[in-house]
Amino acid sequence: MPAEITDSHCHLDFPDFEGELPDVIARAAEAGVTRMVTICTRLRNAPQVQAIAEAHAPVFFAAGTHPMSVAEEPMASVDELVALAEHPKFVGIGETGLDYHYTAESAEAQQQSLRIHIDAARETGLPLIIHARAADDDMAAILREGYEAGPYSCVMHCFSSSAALGRAALDLGFYLSMSGIAAFPKSQELRDIFASAPLERILVETDSPYLAPPPHRGKRNEPGYSAHTARVGAEVFGLPYEDFAAATQANFDRLFAKAAGWQP
Repeated sequence: MPAEITDSHCHLDFPDFEGELPDVIARAAEAGVTRMVTICTRLRNAPQVQAIAEAHAPVFFAAGTHPMSVAEEPMASVDELVALAEHPKFVGIGETGLDYHYTAESAEAQQQSLRIHIDAARETGLPLIIHARAADDDMAAILREGYEAGPYSCVMHCFSSSAALGRAALDLGFYLSMSGIAAFPKSQELRDIFASAPLERILVETDSPYLAPPPHRGKRNEPGYSAHTARVGAEVFGLPYEDFAAATQANFDRLFAKAAGWQP
């Protein structure tokens, strides 16, 4: 059997997987992916995402308001997020963050939403799950400001930002997650950023159904394909695949301690 890994970020409630989840999860297990965290990006969809986690033992869930959706959704509240965290398989706050590439016009609302999610992460003790695009300076400043108000844990999901933002996150004790982007042939600069990070701060993910790594690039991504990204990660760190997989498992267990401690 292949070494066990965890897909720390996927979107199993998206229409791309409708009617196929048992097969998708079975293929993931065959690839060594024994756990996955499915992410709810609009809080009104939390019941559907929760139901997926309840129906499938390897699946955990997190919820938040995606920054690109902030202008279209009611502003989340700390109480609302804390209440979701009472569920035994709810393991993270987000995804939240800043995206000025497509939705810069809602920057102020995105920042307000991000601060609310930071407060919820601090209150629940669950890791914050961050989406960052074209907003590096504001992202670093708000994450640092929030941490100075009281410590919290965090993963920079699908990390593909600048070395400066990566360093700012690592300096706060946060984690960087490798997606299929890190496996793209033209992503050497990104691989170099990961190579300079401590191994004990690295996770792997798919962000499926998006960003499938080679040899599936351009097709629908799914949790089992995180094994392809993890193999590239092993090369980046100069490790046998089994050792890199074990390190990312330990990292996931440390950051997502609620998932690690879950008993069916």
